[in-house]
Amino acid sequence: MTGVVIITGGSRGIGAATAELLAGQGWSPCVSYRDRADAAEEVVARCQAIGAKASAMRADVSVEDDVLRLFRAAEDELGPVRALVNNAGIVAPRSRVADFTAERLDRMFGVNVLGPLLCAREAVRRLSTASGGPGGSIVNVSSRASELGGSGEYVDYAASKAAVDTFTVGLAKEVAQEGIRVNAVRPGLIDTEIHASGGQPDRIERVKAVVPMGRAGQPLEIAEAIAWLLSDRASYVTGALLDVGGGR
Repeated sequence: MTGVVIITGGSRGIGAATAELLAGQGWSPCVSYRDRADAAEEVVARCQAIGAKASAMRADVSVEDDVLRLFRAAEDELGPVRALVNNAGIVAPRSRVADFTAERLDRMFGVNVLGPLLCAREAVRRLSTASGGPGGSIVNVSSRASELGGSGEYVDYAASKAAVDTFTVGLAKEVAQEGIRVNAVRPGLIDTEIHASGGQPDRIERVKAVVPMGRAGQPLEIAEAIAWLLSDRASYVTGALLDVGGGR
């Protein structure tokens, strides 16, 4: 299966690697971004250089109107949507639960939980065979933190990703007979900018010793798992939570 795939948070890291990998496999990526228009356009240019159709769209996935515009733009510029990669996510500075603010929690759960749910809703409306759609695939990017808990760093982030896990399993069962497969990848320690954005630029060096493989993963290693779950090679896989964490 190929076609138009929406990749949220596609301007950097795992999202960018996924867009470029899928472009090389015949997909047409529409990447969303919140702040880095220049980075998103660079991803689009690399996809187009491979020979793929691609586009970029600014969207804050926690805002319903932005999600609606994202899906309409993907359809107008590239064609009917066939898949969704719910990749957009944030972390916040290292903190204990006792020091959390309501504003922090609102933003964390808005982007990491409300956003994927809104995007999945729009995807299901278009893909479900019960509504005349062609079927398709959704991959949610969760995290190993959903099981590890994030104690002393970001319990809120871990909790938001646990919500993504539950949502993945529940939606998979809900639409299994409507031609839609829903799965999640749960990356471990991955070498991306997200650590610095959360105020911990040294986190990889500090944490990698506890990873059995002794290193951080690379965005492409997660992108490969996403691409497999989207593909027909995973045609009997739905409701799965695929850990890609170097053994941790």
